[in-house]
Amino acid sequence: MTVGDPNRIKSGASRPDQGTTGAASRAQSRSADKPAAQKYNMDFILDIPLEISVELGRTTLMINDLLKLGQGSVVELSKVAGETLEVLANQRLIARGEVVVVNEKYGIRLTEIISPMERIERLR
Repeated sequence: MTVGDPNRIKSGASRPDQGTTGAASRAQSRSADKPAAQKYNMDFILDIPLEISVELGRTTLMINDLLKLGQGSVVELSKVAGETLEVLANQRLIARGEVVVVNEKYGIRLTEIISPMERIERLR
């Protein structure tokens, strides 16, 4: 439709063959687009990168002790062998698990998933 179109309808008016008013038609089209928009939003969220890490344990070292470390040095960690490991997503606890070996690589078998309520509570 162009600006000089003689068949142009004034805003707010509807054509008899449309069956709905302009506002109802716009609302109807918005509701029809909603599932597609939700899918688009979900796809956007699914593409956000997360850093996943598994924490074996922690320790505190003095700078002097850190500088003495060399190949073959042993750093003692706070966790006991066989204790569950923590799985972190962007440094937030999301699960716990145990070490497994798969095709000569380390992996983690999840034994506990932190509930959404617990995750929200930890944010406060």
